[in-house]
This record gives sequence, C-alpha cells and structure tokens, in this order.
Amino acid sequence: MSAFDTFAEKLSRRLARGTSRRSYLAWLGMAATGAAVFPVLPVSRAAAQSHGGGAARPPITSGNPQDPGDRASCDYWRYCAIDGFLCSCCGGTVNTCPPGTEMSPITWIGTCTNPADGRAYVISYNDCCGVSSCGQCLCNRNEGDRPQVRPQSNNDYNWCLSTESSIYNCSVAAIVGVAE
Repeated sequence: MSAFDTFAEKLSRRLARGTSRRSYLAWLGMAATGAAVFPVLPVSRAAAQSHGGGAARPPITSGNPQDPGDRASCDYWRYCAIDGFLCSCCGGTVNTCPPGTEMSPITWIGTCTNPADGRAYVISYNDCCGVSSCGQCLCNRNEGDRPQVRPQSNNDYNWCLSTESSIYNCSVAAIVGVAE
C-alpha cells in the first residue's frame, strides 16, 4: 500500500506545483461563461419555432369579427389571466374540454377586454381534468391575478381538486358576461 501512497503524494505535489488558485478560478469562470452561452444555441431557437414536425400551425379562429384572434395563441384576448395549457390545442375548444376529460366546477375568474368592441368581459377559467397534461400551447398570463388569499382570482391553484380525478389536462376560457 505504501507504493500507492507514494504515487498519490507525487501526483498531488506535481499538480499543486503546476496550478494555482487563480488558474482554477479562471477555468471555473470559463466554464460558467460557456454554460451561460449554451441556451442561445441555434438548436434551442429551432425547436421553439417548429410545431408538429416543422409545419406552421394554421390559426384557430371563430370566424366571427366580434371575436377576433387565434384561439390557440396566448395573445388571444380571452386568455388575459390564464395559466396552463390551452384546450383549443389539446382536442377541445376555447369553451369545451377535450374528450375524456371532466370540467372542474370551481374556477378562477378574470376580466378581459375584447379589442373588437372595447368592452370588458368576465371570463371563467375552468381546468379540464382526468387525463395527463396535454403539454401543448402553455400560457401563463397574470393580468389581474390576485394574491392567494383571494383564491377565486388566483390562477396558481390546482382547480381539479373538486373533480373525480385531480390530474390536470388543460384550461378553457368561457365568457360569463359583460363587466360593468
């Protein structure tokens, strides 16, 4: 065992003579800089731009000029306080859950302005539950979000707790009425 100890001691001393704390810190700084540059590589941008094998997704619209916008986009006016996957990308619509899921009877609410008529509408955001997460069209818009002490206006809860299955799938945005 002493031969191994002698070898390890010589190796350690040679390493200590040939390096310094400054060179170690320089190496650590280069590694941190390299790690910071990693997310901006072209692979990351290319993955974010493609949808379904590189083909662009056609917009999902209502066809009604009084209800403008792409229902599968986070910029759609009804989604001003949504947090979750859009059911319109997951087999449902802006008002209905996908087949095999159950709409939660409890909701959070938001008030969104329709750009077509300039009026504010009360929107009920319901979670669709029972099937694993859709994983498409994730939106997290927090306009008008309130602290968790006002749960009816907070979008950070799992609203599926009142359904048969507490597994979250996606969220819908139904118009309840005109805000006064």
